[in-house]
This record gives sequence, C-alpha cells and structure tokens, in this order.
Amino acid sequence: MPRQPRSQLPNGIFHVTARAVADKPLYVDDYDRKRFLWLLKRFCSEFGLQRHAYCLLGTHYHLLLEGRSADLSRLMHRVNSRYAQQYNERHAGYGHLFGERYTVRVVQDEKQLADTYAYIEANPREAGLCGWDEPWPWAWTDLIAAA
Repeated sequence: MPRQPRSQLPNGIFHVTARAVADKPLYVDDYDRKRFLWLLKRFCSEFGLQRHAYCLLGTHYHLLLEGRSADLSRLMHRVNSRYAQQYNERHAGYGHLFGERYTVRVVQDEKQLADTYAYIEANPREAGLCGWDEPWPWAWTDLIAAA
C-alpha cells in the first residue's frame, strides 16, 4: 500500500520516526543527542508544534508531536536536514544520514495515544539500553513530567 501524501494528513497528534541509513549510528555521543534535542525544541517552537514525548535510540528516534500537518512537514525537514548537516560536519561524514524520509502515524484516539506513549517509553528497555527499573536518559514524555 503506498504511503499517504503528507499534504493529506489531518492535523492532530503524530508518532514520528526516522532511521539512519544502513543502520549506522544516528548519534555518536551525548553531544549529538543534545544537539538533536536542541534543534527539535527550537523548531517546534518556531513552527508551533507541541512535544509530548521523544526517545533517542542508537540508529533511530521516536517523537510524539501535536500540531498542524503542514507545520509537521516543515519541522521534520528542518530538524532532519540541519541535524544531518551538523552531524556530517562534526564527524567528517558526507551524503545522507537518514535512510528514508521520516515515517508518521496519526494518533486516532485515546487508546492509541496511551499505547504510543507506552511504546515510546518501553523502547530503550526492550532494546536492552537500560533496565526496566531505570530511566533512559534520552527519553522523555510529558506524562512523566506531569507526575
């Protein structure tokens, strides 16, 4: 089934993922992760999207964002392209950093929203990056912040 054109996505809450090309590391170190989060925060503010959750893993990331679909497209283009440029400059790389364009799923209802929060939160534990009783430093949800 072909992907739905981005211009036809409804406004709302989006689960966004993107993966590095050929499963290479998307983040070499904590500086890269901090830089990505800084870009995400900056452009979410600029384009008027709200961050609900993120999880930065080794080769990919998960985001839960809310806003207009047109702004989402502009945000993701800016974040991914700026991050890739800075990554290549810092690590003497060249060419594509991301394997394909980002994937987006529209969150349809409250159950899917709860499931998406749980999935994003569990991802680093299931990947073996941290224990089930410890937080992953590169994951955050507004559910945790509100508690």
